[in-house]
Amino acid sequence: MTVGDIGAGSGYHTVRLSPLVGPTGSVIAQDVTRKYLVELAKRTGSLRLTNVTFALGEPHDPRLPASSLDVAILVHMYHEIAQPYAFLYNLAPAMKQSARIGIVDLERPTAEHGTPIKLLRCELTAVGYREIVTSQLAGDGGYLAVFSPPGNVGRISPRDIVACGDGAGTR
Repeated sequence: MTVGDIGAGSGYHTVRLSPLVGPTGSVIAQDVTRKYLVELAKRTGSLRLTNVTFALGEPHDPRLPASSLDVAILVHMYHEIAQPYAFLYNLAPAMKQSARIGIVDLERPTAEHGTPIKLLRCELTAVGYREIVTSQLAGDGGYLAVFSPPGNVGRISPRDIVACGDGAGTR
């Protein structure tokens, strides 16, 4: 299995996922900040985690290899994505047909470091992702939302993406 830790930052999840996927699996630590990836590469090297690779993305494109991910996780970072429609559109080709994307965030406005679930649903479905399940997490008002990628990326056109209105939440 290949897991993409999207917005890996310091690698909190990357270093925990590496042993879980085992020697035949891999983790792709992706971020838009080169400095984070350089430091994470040093950290994974010192921990001898040989199944971790790195991908430097852009705000509108995670820049991941086509059909490379079985799972993508975005933990407490979705609200930081400046161009969510372009980002999700460009993430879709990296997802295998049976892949899943899991998003953990807080039920708060984006200006308060969260993403209202209504806004999340609207943005992902606008790009063709399909919601599988959403679960409230105990404690801090967080949630886990799991989606499947668009069925046929070739049929999705950026012209067909309709931005969510203010009724879905603020961005």
